[in-house]
Amino acid sequence: MSTTDSPAQPQGPMLSVLAQYVKDLSFENPNAPRSLGAPGQSPNIQIQVDVNAQGLSESDVEVVLKIDAEAKVAEGTLFKTELVYGGVFRIQGVSPQEQGPIVLIECPRLLFPFARQIIAEAIRNGGFPPLMIDPIDFAQLYRQRLAQQQAELSPETSVN
Repeated sequence: MSTTDSPAQPQGPMLSVLAQYVKDLSFENPNAPRSLGAPGQSPNIQIQVDVNAQGLSESDVEVVLKIDAEAKVAEGTLFKTELVYGGVFRIQGVSPQEQGPIVLIECPRLLFPFARQIIAEAIRNGGFPPLMIDPIDFAQLYRQRLAQQQAELSPETSVN
């Protein structure tokens, strides 16, 4: 029997992107039009990133990347934006122990360039130069999440 006669089976680990979508997008420009002609002050820009995942089936998972960005100057807020960007991924040929890093590191890494572009365009459409968010170390975020979960699970010691 030739290899073309047998049904196709995954060879090794496979990660497929089934869908990508905006779940929520908001942009606020509370001081417009005054904020648009602001003198050359450099705004203080704060960016927060969060990643969450939810199983949809045995092999499919939804990964959601949430990015909040806010720019402030002495006079107040220039802009504030929030994006919740999701993707559905199919993971096959991977042990349960290996799925965590794939879901919380590799999947958001695949979503990030699209989310970054959406935020840059929203801010540009709000009348500001586009915000080009630096690459994010999702492996570091994953390690921080693991450390936080371990700290929450370990028994607290009290000093009398």
